[in-house]
Amino acid sequence: MTAGRWMAGVLLALATPGGELHAGDPLKVTLDPETRYQTMDGFGASDAWRCQFVGKNWPLEKRERIARLLFSKEVDGDGNPQGIGLSIWRFYLSAGSAEQGRDSGIRNVWRRGECFLDGDGRYDWSKLEGQQWFLRQARKHGVERFLVFPNAPPVSLSKNGKAFATKGDLHLNLKPGAMNAYADYLAEVLEHFEKEGMPFDDVSPVNEPQWNWDEGDQEGTPAFNAEIAELVKALSAAIERRGLKTGIVVGEAGTIGHAALRMAELGQPSDGRDDLARAFFSRDSPLYLGKLPRVEPILSAHSYHSVWPVDQQVGNRRRVADAMAAVDPALGYWMSEYCILQENGEIGGGGRRDLGMDTALYVARIIHHDLAITRARSWQWWTALSQVDYKDGLIYLDDGSDGTTGRMGPQVESLQRDGAVRESKLLWTLGNYSRFVRPGMVRVKCEIEPGQSPVDGVLATAYRAADGGRVVVLVNLSREEQRCDLGGDGEARTYTTSADANLKAGKAAVAAVPLPARAVVTVCLE
Repeated sequence: MTAGRWMAGVLLALATPGGELHAGDPLKVTLDPETRYQTMDGFGASDAWRCQFVGKNWPLEKRERIARLLFSKEVDGDGNPQGIGLSIWRFYLSAGSAEQGRDSGIRNVWRRGECFLDGDGRYDWSKLEGQQWFLRQARKHGVERFLVFPNAPPVSLSKNGKAFATKGDLHLNLKPGAMNAYADYLAEVLEHFEKEGMPFDDVSPVNEPQWNWDEGDQEGTPAFNAEIAELVKALSAAIERRGLKTGIVVGEAGTIGHAALRMAELGQPSDGRDDLARAFFSRDSPLYLGKLPRVEPILSAHSYHSVWPVDQQVGNRRRVADAMAAVDPALGYWMSEYCILQENGEIGGGGRRDLGMDTALYVARIIHHDLAITRARSWQWWTALSQVDYKDGLIYLDDGSDGTTGRMGPQVESLQRDGAVRESKLLWTLGNYSRFVRPGMVRVKCEIEPGQSPVDGVLATAYRAADGGRVVVLVNLSREEQRCDLGGDGEARTYTTSADANLKAGKAAVAAVPLPARAVVTVCLE
């Protein structure tokens, strides 16, 4: 998670609705499967923090239910999906603050984490037991891609013996001369899991290096671009020496602005931790990483602090997309972390969990724009589980002490062992994308007439599979029921998430697909 603001004042005019829509007329949704954009790598979430207790201690029946909701691609007897079929699972490689306990300086026990490596250089692969349980479940359910990410080096390799940084020190929290040792540690973890039959496809070695991470709220470290480049070079070499196939994903920028812009242009410091696309993927840069054998042609960033107001959400993404294309039109983009942080006029901000459609639709708009404007090949939510009264989870946990709700937060110690499981509409709305837009599908041209407002209109993206099948995701932000004419005859399968439906399966005429008010509908065309 992140702190900070960016791009204040970046405004681009929104498309205004065009034409007149008469009552009863369907919206015309036109697909052009031959005009192709990005190839999709998948949709995901992370196991960060909460899975360590849930996967280790909670009753097996509840753990398996959670795993089904996140990973399953099965359907019930009526054809309704049992889960959202995530295709990417992010494994958090924590730094060892859990073993330090209170001495770690991290007050919240849920934000501490174990480390496979101890201070004597020995490895204990029984650590991170709860996260390993969910990792095995993800593989059992057929998740296609796995990524491992640390927030900070192991405490045994850090400068200050902590899993977070010292105030005033913006450098990577790593002992002098320990860069190769850190790279070898990461490669050792990768090799172990490959030998166990659970290889990681990707490793993301630095997370949100633009923030200072010196408050003790969680594990984390800042890092300058030059330090990131040095670490990636050492890690690429270590992976090559071991003959591993894991690719390195660079970035995890705290905002999309830091990923592609010089922050000085926005009135904020350019201190050697911004403009990552140019720093790492411009052939003229002294930090160019594109030639390294294990570095993937992907830049990842987080959508925090760039989404409100809606006109800035659109304008920010256009500006970032243009900046990345100017560096290298072939450079792929991942939106690799998001949850609600920014105060806004629709759902108020991150505080107070919301299991309903308001938060789900707020996020659906962001997913749409990240895919359609910045052409993200992947979209990944922050953390799969949440046990706090905050909009940061897909599935929520409380102690069930008050019927449909209960006590939440780190002070509720019983939640480390058991509790109630709550599904959110956000979970199922993400499923409108993740369950049906599979890895390898290509986003294709999709237009709506009359033109729609991104504030309260209907949004649409479309995707084509290798066999010619097409998927259209329709987001109805308005409070009026709509119908959509997708062209052609016959019926299509539909999956609706609304106030009273969770990916409910149905069939509709292709020329008149019903789109309930405040709902998301996925249409599958053979």
